[in-house]
Amino acid sequence: MKLLSSLLILLAISLQANDAVHSFAPSKDCKACHTQIYNEFEGSMHANATPQKDPIHNAVWSKDPLKLQEERYACGKCHTPAANNLDKMLTQGSKAMPDMNNSTHNEAISCAYCHRIQSIEIHKQSNTNIISKNEKEYFGTLKEHIESPYHAIKTERNEHMQNGNVCIGCHSHKMNAHGLNVCSTNIANEMDGANCVSCHMPKVSGTVSNLKERKEHTFHGFAGSHYNAEMLTRYVDISLLREIDDFIVNIDNRTSHALLLHPLRTAVLKVSVTREGKTTQLKDEIFVRIIGKEGKPTMPWLAEKTLQDTMIQANEKRAVKYPFKLQKGDKVDVVLGWFLVNPKAVPMLQLEKDKTATQFNEFKKESFTF
Repeated sequence: MKLLSSLLILLAISLQANDAVHSFAPSKDCKACHTQIYNEFEGSMHANATPQKDPIHNAVWSKDPLKLQEERYACGKCHTPAANNLDKMLTQGSKAMPDMNNSTHNEAISCAYCHRIQSIEIHKQSNTNIISKNEKEYFGTLKEHIESPYHAIKTERNEHMQNGNVCIGCHSHKMNAHGLNVCSTNIANEMDGANCVSCHMPKVSGTVSNLKERKEHTFHGFAGSHYNAEMLTRYVDISLLREIDDFIVNIDNRTSHALLLHPLRTAVLKVSVTREGKTTQLKDEIFVRIIGKEGKPTMPWLAEKTLQDTMIQANEKRAVKYPFKLQKGDKVDVVLGWFLVNPKAVPMLQLEKDKTATQFNEFKKESFTF
């Protein structure tokens, strides 16, 4: 019994010590010097990844057994990594729930957290970001930078910042307890010189810092399925092939991962033909990945297999045939977009009144006239 007590005390000390590592400068502190970057970040999903700020994540989290039993917020590893009690969130048997009154929880995926990722440990279930314990040491990519009065910037010896794979600590893969990879990208995240950062954080006009004027900076609004998706349209091409009795719409996904990654998402191809002022809406083509158990869709933590996968994959050119004979003068409008929540899952998640969950997001549109 004495030995058990000693182990428990050591565990408690260890948790406190590890929690102390999770101490980050508030993102608002960055605004004074990095005004434009901060404004981009503030409206991004990185800044709004918490249950309090993201209604879709909150709807899923509300179904989680850990939430129902008021235990711990295991999602915190990627959704609130700047939390000062992150280790308790990830430790079985502890009590650590999201707290809107805790300022470190509201930081979500903070500026300081990402810029202190020193290295990434690759694991089967999910990767782990290793954070620098030096609170004044930040990592970046600019090789020519001025000395900051607030922090140091290290541009060398951090391969993940340099090759753009700094995102794979959270965005590589997530294996559930049943061995199903719930959400996966290409772990290499590189194709034809492109990577996570070059695609989702492209260079845009505006200075990096108010301390020195620069013409451009890396976009910190994080283009994705929620926001700034228009920045990604160049990586998906839409073309049309007319045949004698039908036509084919080709979607060329020139990225290193599936068009949409989260199993809750649903992509839709909408095609209409206008002839002599009358528009005919053709049947929607649905692209989706459904995970579940015993033949029925389930929440991610219950799923044992992929039940259906019609999602457009990495570097895939998908051809969709329409049995419609085109005539001279016809105009074909093609729209590719998505729902952030599969419409069939909306009632179960009680998101019927949430616009973000129910609206169709138009991604790319092309028109063809014959």
